[in-house]
Amino acid sequence: MSDSDYPRLLQPLLEEALDDTPVVLIHGPRQCGKTTLAQKIGNERGYRYLTFDDVNLVEAAKADPVGFVDRLDEQVILDEIQHVPELFSSIKQAVDRKRQPGRFLLTGSANVLLLPKLADSLAGRMEILNLRPLARCEIEKSGDGLLTRILGDDFSFRGAGKLGERLAACVVEGGYPEPLKRGTERRKKQWYLNYIKTLVQRDIRELARISNLESIPKILQLAAVQSAQLLNMSAIAAPFQMTRQTTSTYFTLLKNIFLVDVLPAWHNNRGKRLIKTPKVHMTDTGLAAVLLGMNAERLDANRGMLGHLLESFVYNELRRQASWANADIDFYHFRDKDQYEVDIVMEQNGGEIIGIEVKAAATVSEKDFKGLKKLHATVGKSWKAGIVFYDGDMVLPFGEKMYAVPVSALWGEIK
Repeated sequence: MSDSDYPRLLQPLLEEALDDTPVVLIHGPRQCGKTTLAQKIGNERGYRYLTFDDVNLVEAAKADPVGFVDRLDEQVILDEIQHVPELFSSIKQAVDRKRQPGRFLLTGSANVLLLPKLADSLAGRMEILNLRPLARCEIEKSGDGLLTRILGDDFSFRGAGKLGERLAACVVEGGYPEPLKRGTERRKKQWYLNYIKTLVQRDIRELARISNLESIPKILQLAAVQSAQLLNMSAIAAPFQMTRQTTSTYFTLLKNIFLVDVLPAWHNNRGKRLIKTPKVHMTDTGLAAVLLGMNAERLDANRGMLGHLLESFVYNELRRQASWANADIDFYHFRDKDQYEVDIVMEQNGGEIIGIEVKAAATVSEKDFKGLKKLHATVGKSWKAGIVFYDGDMVLPFGEKMYAVPVSALWGEIK
């Protein structure tokens, strides 16, 4: 199976953007499918394709950025644009001379918005779409996922059945297209190890001049240990002969190449007793599992680790579905000083709050809703719904706007 065999549900939004915006940037981690999606659209629309993974092309573009852009075709894909930040001002000049929708389709495996002056140079001329690794509903070709139904207050569904041991397998598989195609656990693991090595040697070395590159994979592993937990930078820094500040800089690099997400704490002006420490999530649980030495069998046996990685899995699935849902959603977590907590808080543009709890068990009870009820009391009229995802097969009401929902319903489509 090739990458193009998977439907990418972000595609309609990408096509809309190309129809009315001069520059469109697809942002996301390396090997998540950006190039495949860009080339698919490009082939349909007659784009020329150039990649800055070609060292000679990079040198030519850096030597004469104005001339390089002037010689480009009317419509062009520039892949891995972060290698040549010098081009952005030339792209701006080209767009200002001829403001043609869909003229430049860019991809980037590092957060190019952090590059100097980029935000200013292409303000009002560029739309950014975030492409993440494959969502489970894309892998299984089972529709566009559960989030749009939740946003529409539609709970008239049930899951695709209890997952049991398959739950750990879904978590371990992750969403990168290439390892999904590989037939053995050993070959999948080798892909991830090569992936990390390539990122360190190419992308991170290019983003920052750091002296201790060999520590990056270990820092990434320690981030995986903390996935779905409060971020403890001191614990990550402890094994190294580095300051906490230096370790924090390295951690930020991992965030900038989309391998980790930092989930801020939700709070409002009334929440004086709320904990404001962020959580960390690995952006793909397949990568996290390899870093932690976990296969499906070992993860299924280690219920504590399964609980953490399942929370990151659900978080990632919701983030991926949110990227194509017609909604502006911010993601947080909630915890107060009395230890009431909610794993994931989604706040829609307009203030409506959805609280999400995640548990790996097949049973659910009233006490699993304690944190959600506390959050409900805190937000008042802004409350939309509280959901506990569990490994069952039925949607169960637990009071007004409170539901237990099967994890399998995140991507399964059974009425």
